[in-house]
Amino acid sequence: MLFNKICIKIRLGSVVMSRNKWDIAIIGAGTSGIFAAYELTDKNPSLKIIMLEQGNDIYNRICPSVNRRSTDYSKDCMNCKTCSIMRGFGGAGAFSDGKYNFTTEFGGWLNEYISDDEVMNLINYVDSINVKFGATLERHSTYTDEARFIEKKALENDLHLLKAYVKHLGTENNYNILKKLYEHLSAKIDIFCNTAVKNILPSDGKYELELENGNKVECTYLVVAPGRSGAEWFSNQCRKLGLNLINNQVDIGVRIELPAQIFEHITDVVYEAKLLYRTKQYGDIVRTFCMNPYGYVVSENVDGIITVNGHSYTDPALRSENTNFALLVSNKFTKPFNEPYLYGKRIASLSNMLGGGVLVQRFGDLVKGVRTNEHRLSQSFTKPTLNATPGDLSLVLTKRHLDNIIEMIYALDKIAPGTANYDTLLYGVEVKFYSARLELTSELETKLPNMFAIGDGAGITRGLSQASASGVHVARKILERI
Repeated sequence: MLFNKICIKIRLGSVVMSRNKWDIAIIGAGTSGIFAAYELTDKNPSLKIIMLEQGNDIYNRICPSVNRRSTDYSKDCMNCKTCSIMRGFGGAGAFSDGKYNFTTEFGGWLNEYISDDEVMNLINYVDSINVKFGATLERHSTYTDEARFIEKKALENDLHLLKAYVKHLGTENNYNILKKLYEHLSAKIDIFCNTAVKNILPSDGKYELELENGNKVECTYLVVAPGRSGAEWFSNQCRKLGLNLINNQVDIGVRIELPAQIFEHITDVVYEAKLLYRTKQYGDIVRTFCMNPYGYVVSENVDGIITVNGHSYTDPALRSENTNFALLVSNKFTKPFNEPYLYGKRIASLSNMLGGGVLVQRFGDLVKGVRTNEHRLSQSFTKPTLNATPGDLSLVLTKRHLDNIIEMIYALDKIAPGTANYDTLLYGVEVKFYSARLELTSELETKLPNMFAIGDGAGITRGLSQASASGVHVARKILERI
C-alpha cells in the first residue's frame, strides 16, 4: 500500500524531499541512467540514490497531439514546455521502436574507452535484465546464409552491410518494459520527475546541485546522463566547470518512406539493415539508420524544434503498409566549430520555418527541382503515414547533403529496386543530436573526481544497447570505490 502511495505522489510531481544529501545523484532517467541505478541498487541496496529527471514519469508521458498508444499520428505539435516524446523516465528511447543491437560496430564509441569484449559483455548483461522485465528472446541476425547473400549483393554495388544481432522490442513492448523498471526502481531509490537541474557545483570533494525549483541536492558521487535532449544543457555545464569538449560528428538527413514490399527481401531476413555508402562526389559517408518495416513516420520536439523519426510495432494489427528508414550524412568538423548540437538545430529550424514542422517531398519532385504540393502529394502511390507539410527540401538542406542523399538512394535502388521510384517520400529534417564529447577516462570519469558522464548526452553512445552498457560500467566503477 505504501508503494502505491509513493508512486502516486511522484506522478503528481508533489514529492517533497525528505533529505538533501545522498550517496549518489543521477541526472537523467534515460536508459543509461536507469541501468546505472539498477546496477547500483542490485549490488548495494543500502546506497542512498536520487534520480533527477526534467520530464514526466513513465505513466504521464503522453503527447497531447499524438495518441502514443495507437497509430494516430498528427503533425500539429502543441509545443509543450517539456516534450513527453523526448523527455521523461525512459529518455528519448521510451517511444522508439526499441531496437537493441548486439555489436560494437555501431551505436556509439564505448569501445574507445573499454575493450570490445567488455562492451559486448555489458550489452549481453543488460539484455538479460531486459528479458527479466519482459523483453523478447528472439534475435535477428546478419550472419545467416540469407544475410550473406544480401551482403554480397550490397558489396557488388559498393554498399556495406554492418554485422550485428538485433532484437526488436517494439514500441508497445519497449514502453511496458520501462514501466516495470520504473516500478522496480521506485521502491529502491528516490525518483524526482519534473525536476530540472540548473547548475552543477563542486563543493569540498562532493557535489551540490542547484535545482530549478530552488532546492539543493548534495552527493558524493555524481552520474550525469542527460540524454540527447539534455546535450546542449550539459555542454553549457561543462564549459562552466572548465571541462574540455571534443568535437563530435553531426548526422543530418531525411527519413525515407516507401512500400514495404520494396525492402521486405532485406527486412524479412535482417530486420535492421545498417548499410554504409561512401559517395563518389564528395567521399562522405551516408548510412541507413533505424529501419522500421511496416512502420510509421513520426515527429519529435527537441527544445521547440520539430524533427522526424520512425517507429514500428511487433503487433501485426498495428502495422502499416510502408517501411521507413533514415538516410543520414555524417560530417565531422574541425576547430573553431565545437557545437554540433546547435548546427543540427539550425538546419532543422529551417524546415520548421517553411512548413511549420516536418516537410515531405516526393523523390521525383526533388530530382526535377519541383516543390511537392498538396495536389502532387495526393497523386502519390505511396501514402504518407505522417501528416507533414508538402514542400521543397532543397530550400532546407545544403546542396552537399542533398547530393549525398540522392546518390545513396540510387545506390540502394540497385539492391532494392523501387527505392528510387518517383513516389518515394522524403521527410525532413532528421537530425541525430550528439553532444560534443567530453574528455573522459576509461572509467568514464571527468577530470573532476567522482563525476561521471554516460549515454548519448555525453557524446559517447548513440543507441539503447551502448547507452545502457555505459550506465552499468560506471555503476560498477563506483561500487568498487565504495
